[in-house]
Amino acid sequence: MVVTQLGHVVTGMVDNAFLGQIGAAEQAAGILCNSIYILLLVFGIGVSYALTPLITGAHQENDELKKASLFKNSLFLNVSISILCFLILFFSSGMLHYMKQPEEVVELAMPFYSVIIFSIIPVSLFFTCKQYFEGLSNTKAALIISVAGNILNCILNYLLIYGKWGLPELGYMGAAWSTFIARVFMGIIFLVLIFKSKSAESFTAAYKKVKLNWKDFKELAVIGINSGMQFVFEVAAFVIAGLMAGTFGKEQLDAHGISLQLAAFTYMFASGISSAATIRVGQYSARNDWKNIEGSGKAAIQLVLIIMGIFGLFFFAFRNYLPMGFSNDENIIALSSQLLIIAALFQLFDGLQVTVIGILRGVEDVKVSTWVTLIGYWGIALPLAYLLAFYFKLDVIGVWIALLISLALVGVSLLMRFRYLLRKHLS
Repeated sequence: MVVTQLGHVVTGMVDNAFLGQIGAAEQAAGILCNSIYILLLVFGIGVSYALTPLITGAHQENDELKKASLFKNSLFLNVSISILCFLILFFSSGMLHYMKQPEEVVELAMPFYSVIIFSIIPVSLFFTCKQYFEGLSNTKAALIISVAGNILNCILNYLLIYGKWGLPELGYMGAAWSTFIARVFMGIIFLVLIFKSKSAESFTAAYKKVKLNWKDFKELAVIGINSGMQFVFEVAAFVIAGLMAGTFGKEQLDAHGISLQLAAFTYMFASGISSAATIRVGQYSARNDWKNIEGSGKAAIQLVLIIMGIFGLFFFAFRNYLPMGFSNDENIIALSSQLLIIAALFQLFDGLQVTVIGILRGVEDVKVSTWVTLIGYWGIALPLAYLLAFYFKLDVIGVWIALLISLALVGVSLLMRFRYLLRKHLS
């Protein structure tokens, strides 16, 4: 699960590394586009996460028709959401000119943005299939497809950017096209695996019998939209933080983007543990076994704190070297190394909050955590970031300090929610 989750961040990291070799402006353009795009992408991904605990419950009961019905309704919901998100992204492209970003960066970003947003639809196909398989405790399929997609993206970056093997030399736009092609590949291959493999015959027969229905659709939508909003509240804080960084120049935007991608890389380890916790807790929740829910939840929390603690020490020790893989600019590297000190400090809290969200999703408790993330990221992080960055003149450093404080508050608050549920059901 961790490797699968890492696959989606590695795609952006590979693009960023290639763009950094072309120039600071091209790299900033890619970071700006992905910052806007990911805001709606993660909402769609969050909505798809509703499928996993529900499939887990149906699988525990060996109900093939229920599993097929949930998948069909989830596929319809997720594709519809992705199309809506695409339309929002498409018609809001002109807003890039009004975000007070460097004009050179915006001009480069516009064509990049027009390509990258199309990939939101195949991503929804991939995640619908991924969450279905994970509900069955099958994590290998997503792993293999994710790794294959990333290898394809890496190869296409080189071929399309530099015009190798007879392909056109697209420059920085090659990164956009390689990402789009790789994501289409991943989405289609996963669908083919579900419907055309020999092991899928019983599923295909059940899928043909079931129809879209309000009961399953509503259940998926309620859990999914809450999960999606949790992702949006957090990611939006980082996106707006990036826009704040961009107002201070392309160097600060690049430093923010590089540091954020490194932090996002380690975050995916926590996200993988969170997904595993959702499945394991969901299995026990289907049997109303709160004693094992407690054991599984605490084990996931202990594991993520150990792993993220190690990453925090790694960031601090190698802060001066890690940015070198993304840029040759000494000013960008120096600023990014400062941001990595703050990233090292928030590793524990970032891992804690995403893991507890996964645990709560496993017991289908999503409303309180949605409010916690809303207040933590939009009510605290953003106002504090503006205050520190512009009033106290700390620039992008102030933005990251605000993110650190909000992650700590959200992580601790969600942990208190989990402990409250344990006391309620075990007393």
